[in-house]
Amino acid sequence: MAKRDYYEILGVERTSNDEQLKKAYRKLAMKYHPDRNPDDASAAERFKEATEAYEILSDPSKRNAYDQFGHQGVDASGFGSGRSATDAFNDIFGDIFGDIFGGNDPFGRRQRSNRGSDLQYSLSISLENAVRGVTEKIRIPALEACSPCSGSGAEPGTNPSRCPSCNGAGQIRMQQGFFSVSQTCRQCGGNGEVITSPCKNCRGEGRIEKKKTLSVKIPSGVDTGDRIRLSGEGESGFSGGPSGDLFVQIKVLPHDVFERDGKHLYCEAPISFVEASLGGEIEIPTLDGKVKIKVPEGTQTGKLFRLKGKGVGQVRGGSIGDLLCRVVIETPQKLDSKQKALLKELGSSLKESKNTPISSAWFSKVKSFFDGN
Repeated sequence: MAKRDYYEILGVERTSNDEQLKKAYRKLAMKYHPDRNPDDASAAERFKEATEAYEILSDPSKRNAYDQFGHQGVDASGFGSGRSATDAFNDIFGDIFGDIFGGNDPFGRRQRSNRGSDLQYSLSISLENAVRGVTEKIRIPALEACSPCSGSGAEPGTNPSRCPSCNGAGQIRMQQGFFSVSQTCRQCGGNGEVITSPCKNCRGEGRIEKKKTLSVKIPSGVDTGDRIRLSGEGESGFSGGPSGDLFVQIKVLPHDVFERDGKHLYCEAPISFVEASLGGEIEIPTLDGKVKIKVPEGTQTGKLFRLKGKGVGQVRGGSIGDLLCRVVIETPQKLDSKQKALLKELGSSLKESKNTPISSAWFSKVKSFFDGN
């Protein structure tokens, strides 16, 4: 008997996207699922038919072959290859109904991961080391595989036995409404095995806590919030499983002179009233040493001087940032009588001249504001 069109089976257009396919299939699967229609051969056939259609159309390569050649294009790689509709449904059931079963496999297949947990370590470094890059040594506590039992948790010379509660399946099947739901076995924790003779060294845990020292290579340009991944340096896995990863979280400490904003650095340099008025050369710091810059005559406080390429390089490449130095005019304190007299004389002289255009403009605006009211 000729097969029906897959799009017709799901009741969707040929232009339907993945989400529309999933929605249509979920509706049919809920309606015709065998647990909901016991002893109904027609419903079982419709369920199998919908599952086959979704399995083909949800796979981009199979869908493309089907669109071009019809059923002949997918018979060699689809269900015609000996793969049943139930097998295909098993593969996609967790994605479709994961919210119903909380991620457990409703067909009772064991789903266990013996991989160890990932760890995180917070590492504080100076701005200089963040900019230049450095290798830091860190010492962390970690769970490592127990040597005497090789991580199995069983006393050397013995082996774990099959769990009597789940018969080695790792899950207990339970009925939930019209669905048969599997839950993790509490006795074995989903491992399918129980340890009758625990290892004396690790007390059956398979892991022991140790301190280990690691070298962490910090690339130049890192900033606060960046993470460095050390693969396999996390906690050891259960029962000889793979280790997790260690993530080193970077925190760049505040600096006494510089502030960082991405790839740029900022600093402030005090200059005297005389230097600001007459101009001259001043020394400012950089991470590579001191440099001299020229301060033009009549420099105002807050003026920014940019030193290109004196900032921070970027971890993933790109141009190096700049150093921006903001000059701040320092007001002298605790003047002696001679200094005060000289400043008063200078102040009187400036009032009679046009050497203060900013003040003159400001007072002019203030006068216009009050006159307008």
